[in-house]
Amino acid sequence: MRILGIDPGIGICGFGLISSSEVGLSLKALDFGAVTTVVDAPMPERLKELYESLNLVFEQTKPEMVAVEKLFFSKNITTGIAVAEARGVVLLVAAQKNLPVYEYSPNEIKKALTGYGAATKTQMQEMVRVTLNLEKKPKPDDAADALAAAITCAFLYHAGKNDDYKFSNNREKR
Repeated sequence: MRILGIDPGIGICGFGLISSSEVGLSLKALDFGAVTTVVDAPMPERLKELYESLNLVFEQTKPEMVAVEKLFFSKNITTGIAVAEARGVVLLVAAQKNLPVYEYSPNEIKKALTGYGAATKTQMQEMVRVTLNLEKKPKPDDAADALAAAITCAFLYHAGKNDDYKFSNNREKR
């Protein structure tokens, strides 16, 4: 199974493709990186650029499902809105490819990889490296976050719990 993790962002959007064997939980990193947009460009142009780049990523990686990090609003609402718009582009591309989308909060991803919902970025990067048997931590950080989302999706899929996280506009609160 090929799972594409996405860490949405308008300036940098991380992606990470993993394969997960159907028998057991053998995970392998197949591809990872980030797509970027021109910082000074108007937002409509940046969203178009993100859309075109993500379409290419989806075409090249051929995922069977998509794992997306949920939005987490911190202090900067302006940044949060731009990330939400980028996340909308991710969801659009996945829908156009008829792929199931699973969404996880940052705490859910941290808990899945480390057992601790408040793990640090360094701890998360190390767990991604170890879980995927990589020689070094994946770069950029956005790609590591995307790989973490894909790993979470694989763990929950094999545990039979992924349907709780499937994206749906009509779902009830858990």
